[in-house]
Amino acid sequence: MKVKDKHAFSQDVKIHLEKLHEIVRNSIEAEELIVHQLSHPQIENLTRGERISDKVAQFGGSWKFIISFFVILILWISFNILAIGIYEFDPSPFILLNLILSCLAALQAPIIMMSQNRLEQKDRIRSENDYMINLKAEMQIRSLNKKVDLLLEEEIKTLFDMQQKQFDLLGSIHSKLTAKKSK
Repeated sequence: MKVKDKHAFSQDVKIHLEKLHEIVRNSIEAEELIVHQLSHPQIENLTRGERISDKVAQFGGSWKFIISFFVILILWISFNILAIGIYEFDPSPFILLNLILSCLAALQAPIIMMSQNRLEQKDRIRSENDYMINLKAEMQIRSLNKKVDLLLEEEIKTLFDMQQKQFDLLGSIHSKLTAKKSK
């Protein structure tokens, strides 16, 4: 190889490496932005009502609530059936108990709905994060495809250059052989 060819080849390799480094840099910057957004989510500033609704919904959907509610109902009904006379405060059709249960259901339903709305917002944020992760994966795949394409392009170019040099060498060998034969 001539010095000029070596210099051109080293320049081609240098340009090729710079292209790869640029692709990697862009990929890393994009990845850092996505990772930063996912690892540092916005801090929720909940109002007092939202915190209360979350706690009520959490308690209302637990076994602790179901068991304690069942125990209170059994005690209420048992006391009013067994305490005949003065101590009985809610006679047999249990109208006061029905009123309390209706009020509890009327209050608990909107509180649970508020909590479910907040959970829906959280799910929406999670789905946006999933979208960001999928987008990041797609960007990485594209980056890898660019790198592979660039490597293949450079490899083909190098192979063609080597083939051209081989043809040149064969041509010079052929011309030298024909020159020797003609002498």
